[in-house]
Amino acid sequence: MSTPAAVRVAYRDWLLYRQVWRSNAVGAFVQPLLYLLGVGLGIGTLVDDNAGSTVILEGTSYFAFYATALIATTPMFNTSGEALWSTMDGFTWGNAYRAMVATPLDPRDVAAGFVIRFGARAAIASTGVAVVLALFDDTRSLGLIPAVFVGVLCGLAFAMPIAAWTSSRAQADSFPAILRFGIIPMFLFGGAFYPITQLPDALEVVAWATPLFHAIELTRGAVLGGLSTDLAVVHLAVLTAYIAVGWIACVRTIRRRLWP
Repeated sequence: MSTPAAVRVAYRDWLLYRQVWRSNAVGAFVQPLLYLLGVGLGIGTLVDDNAGSTVILEGTSYFAFYATALIATTPMFNTSGEALWSTMDGFTWGNAYRAMVATPLDPRDVAAGFVIRFGARAAIASTGVAVVLALFDDTRSLGLIPAVFVGVLCGLAFAMPIAAWTSSRAQADSFPAILRFGIIPMFLFGGAFYPITQLPDALEVVAWATPLFHAIELTRGAVLGGLSTDLAVVHLAVLTAYIAVGWIACVRTIRRRLWP
């Protein structure tokens, strides 16, 4: 009982994760490597052969431009999926969270456990990408270390609001739509594959409102440099705001769900 309540909540998820951690850890390295070989090196060669690409990419190779974005996009995908079906299990099929609040734990403890759980998953994902990037000259930099931290913030910026939505749902029928019409479009238009300045003005404004764009700008700036301090503060503030709003929403929806 002397263990912090949030740690006790997260420990339940760790017990489950121990069964699959090996495949998950291997995937954290293999998946970004395949993306880099297929997109970064394959398509990147075609892009770099275009005389205007250097100007558009601000002097970086397409490989470096795309690779640094993976530190943000990978934890986005990992934690979003975790915040949907795995979290739903604790509210419905397994009822683990209902059992928790029947003890001295309260909804704030459950939400705090979410932060530890999603943060750990995001850290594994972003660290796997960073290790892969350290193998290449274009992306080998000490900036990979703060970039991993940004990847954790990115994962939480997605996971906490999504977990709040999950905790308010009785069924999982809306989950595929969240991925199809929310996560995938952000991946395509959030600045991972090209600068958002190439988008129409209306879509560029939408991209600025997404947490992924701000995370990508931070990871790219940390590894490749060139990001001003003022913009870095703005990007960090946006990610922090998403996490804070998600935390507050989680506490409220969990309380409404489990303490009627």
